[in-house]
Amino acid sequence: MLAADPSRERAAAGGITLALVAFAGFPLGDAVIKSMAGDWPAPAVAALRFSIGALALAAILFIREGRRGFQVNRPWLHMARGFALFVGTISFFSAIYVMPLADAVAISFVNPILTALFSGWFLKENMPPRTWVATIIAFGGVLIMLRPNVSAFGWVAILPLISAFAMSAMLILNRMVSTQRSIFAAQFYIAFWAAAFLILAALFGNWLVPAMAIPGAPDWDVILRCLLVALTATGCHFLLFMATMRTTAAAIAPIVYIQLLIATAISVFAFGDPIDGTAMLGGLLIIFSGLLLWRSARRVSTVLEA
Repeated sequence: MLAADPSRERAAAGGITLALVAFAGFPLGDAVIKSMAGDWPAPAVAALRFSIGALALAAILFIREGRRGFQVNRPWLHMARGFALFVGTISFFSAIYVMPLADAVAISFVNPILTALFSGWFLKENMPPRTWVATIIAFGGVLIMLRPNVSAFGWVAILPLISAFAMSAMLILNRMVSTQRSIFAAQFYIAFWAAAFLILAALFGNWLVPAMAIPGAPDWDVILRCLLVALTATGCHFLLFMATMRTTAAAIAPIVYIQLLIATAISVFAFGDPIDGTAMLGGLLIIFSGLLLWRSARRVSTVLEA
C-alpha cells in the first residue's frame, strides 16, 4: 500500500479551505443585495452591479491582452450567455427582494440537477438512472418549498426557480464556448451582454412598471454596496478557481451547501425571517438530491481513472 503524499494532502486541504471561504462569501453578497430592497429597484441594482463588473473586466482584459483580447469567435453565443445570466440575475435579485433569503437560495440549488438534465438533452451526454432519481427528488423539494411561499408571496415565489433554469442554460452555453482562447475575454463578454440587457430592463421597468420606477440617481451607499457585491463575487470566483488548482471538483462540490446554512443564518438573524418547517424539509430534499448527484459523478470519475 502506497503512503499518502503529504504535499498533495496539504494542497487538497488548502483547496477545500479556499472553496469553503468562497462559498461562504456568496450569501454575504446576496444579503447586501437584499439590504437594498426599497432603496433602488432590483433591475437597476443588477444593472449597476454588472456594469461595474464589466468595466473592471474590460480594463483587466485590455491590460493583459490589448485590443486583440476583445476579438472572440461566435459572438452570438456570447450574447446568449449574457442573456441567460441576465434572466438568472434579475429573477434572483427580484426574489430576494420579496422572500426570505434562505428560501430563495435553497430553491436555486436545483441548478446542478437542471444542468445534468440539460446536458443529457442538449449535449447528448449520458444520464445514468441516479440522475433521474436525483432530479425527481430535487423537484419534489422545490414543490414543497414553493407551497408555503406561493401562498405568502404569490406566484412571484417561483422567481428563484426561473433563475435556476436560466443559470443552468448559461452553464450549458459556457460548455459550448469552453474552447475560447481567452478566459478573460469570455468573462468580459458575458458580463458585458448581461449588463446591456439589465440596463434595457431597468429602463423599460422605469417607463412601464410603477414598482420598478427609478426614483433618481442612486445614493452613494447604493453605489458602494453594488461595488462591494461586484468585488465580493469576483473574489469568490477567484478563490474557487484557485481551489480547483489544488484539489478535484468532486471534493469541492459538496461544500456548496454551506451557502444554505449561512443564508439561513443571515435570513433569520439579519432580516428576522421565520424558519418554516415545511420549507426546511424541501431544502433538505434538494440538498440530498445534490449530494446524490455528486456521489454518482464521483463514482463515474473513479471508474474512468481506474
